[in-house]
Amino acid sequence: MADQYYLDLLLQGTKTWNHWREKHPDVQEVDLSEADLNGEDLSGANLSEVDLSKSLLVRANLSQADLRRAYLTGACLDQANLEGAILSGAGLSEADLSKAYLARANLSHAGLNRTILTQASLYQANLTHASFNRANLNGTNLSKANLREANLSQAELLIANLREADLSQANLIMANLGGADLRKANLTGANLSWVTLTDADLRGADLTGCRIYGISVWNIRLEQTVQLDLIITSDEEPTITVDNLEVAQFIYLLLNNQKIRDVIDSITSKVVLILGRFTPERKVVLDALREELRKQNYTPVLFDFEKPASRDLTETVSILAHLARFIIVDLTDPSSAPHEVATVIPYTVVPVQPLLLRGPLMVDGKEVERREYAMFEDLRRRYHWVLPTFRYQDTAELLASLRAQIITPAEQKAKELTQPK
Repeated sequence: MADQYYLDLLLQGTKTWNHWREKHPDVQEVDLSEADLNGEDLSGANLSEVDLSKSLLVRANLSQADLRRAYLTGACLDQANLEGAILSGAGLSEADLSKAYLARANLSHAGLNRTILTQASLYQANLTHASFNRANLNGTNLSKANLREANLSQAELLIANLREADLSQANLIMANLGGADLRKANLTGANLSWVTLTDADLRGADLTGCRIYGISVWNIRLEQTVQLDLIITSDEEPTITVDNLEVAQFIYLLLNNQKIRDVIDSITSKVVLILGRFTPERKVVLDALREELRKQNYTPVLFDFEKPASRDLTETVSILAHLARFIIVDLTDPSSAPHEVATVIPYTVVPVQPLLLRGPLMVDGKEVERREYAMFEDLRRRYHWVLPTFRYQDTAELLASLRAQIITPAEQKAKELTQPK
């Protein structure tokens, strides 16, 4: 409980209070705990080492106040003005600083564990070595703040503004930075283990040397972000680094989850990509081919050359091709997208088995021999993973010859391609 003598003295104004403190430097214990100071003008007051625990300071003016090593545990500073205040070493655990204005304040080495700072402004504040363990900083403005070596473990920083903030060497273990603005922030050497960065904006940020074990990075912005020497392993494991935040989770899963590796192995050893321009007549044949491949324990993927709505066609084919054990390309229809096939083959070292229906083709009312399009032979000559074209009379012959004429040559070529040179 506040000492009434000290409370009355403080309420006489900052000039009187500061003068008294200058005259009595030997007074070490000033008790203003639980004092009602709502709305009071205490700007520039010397409140260093004063006990203000559980005090009421709603909308109080504490700008430029000296609160070094002051005790503010459990105090209510909702909407208080602390611009430029000195709070270094102050104890603010479990205090309420909602919407408080702390621009350019000095909170170095301050204790803010479990403190509420929602929608507060800490613009350009000095927060070096401060502890924010389990603090609530949702919607807080921390732009250009200095958080070097600060402890933000398990802190809530949803939609916080950390633009151009210095978070180098900061401890952010298990912090929630969902939707946070971290553009041009300095996170070098920060511990981001188990941090949630879903929907965060890290454009232009520097993540060099960050620990990112267990990180969540769904839908983040990473344009011009520096991603070097990211440590994906925990403290107890041998150090493994990567240079790409988005693939870090995947790499760690590959290293530590046998089931994931089995899935990848299963995909790359069983997927057969079937390419072509699937007119109703041709699709009947290729659907039958797909069913027969299933019986042979493969996973067929059919791709019709109709441009997908959200992705470049060649890019889509390339992604599917890199997952495949081998590719079957139907050249029977003259419109079978030669550009896409010619673009994928040189950059995808996967066996390619061309198919072509025997029999004449009607062109301008005349029968002509059915052939591959003109440039396809050049692809076969340049890239040895393009196999000889299999020509068939009808669907029955195609299916009957599947094992001997398509699967076996493709598997042999696949094994050849994986042999060390």
